[in-house]
Amino acid sequence: MDRDLFDDLTTSLKEAANIAKGRTFPSRSFKVPGPDVKGVRERTGLSQNEFALLLRVSVRTLQNWEQNRRQPTGPAVALIRILEKSPDTAIRALQS
Repeated sequence: MDRDLFDDLTTSLKEAANIAKGRTFPSRSFKVPGPDVKGVRERTGLSQNEFALLLRVSVRTLQNWEQNRRQPTGPAVALIRILEKSPDTAIRALQS
C-alpha cells in the first residue's frame, strides 16, 4: 500500500474515533427531516385511530410521532410520504 494513502487512512480513523467519542465535531453533517405525520393525517381527514389502523401501528406510536417524541423509520416513512403525495390513491390501496 502506498505510504501516503496509509497515512491518510490512519488520520481518518483517528478523526472518526474522536468524533465518535465526542472529542471533536464532524466538519459537516446532514439532517434529513422526517415527515410531518400530524399534518399528513389531518390532510387525509382521518382520526388518529383510523390513520394508525391504516398504517398498521398502534395509536400510541402514532401519537409519539405526531408529538415528535419519536420519528417513524423505514417503511413507515415511505408510506407516510406516499400518503402525503397521493392520499386518495394510497388510502384506496391500503383499504382494499
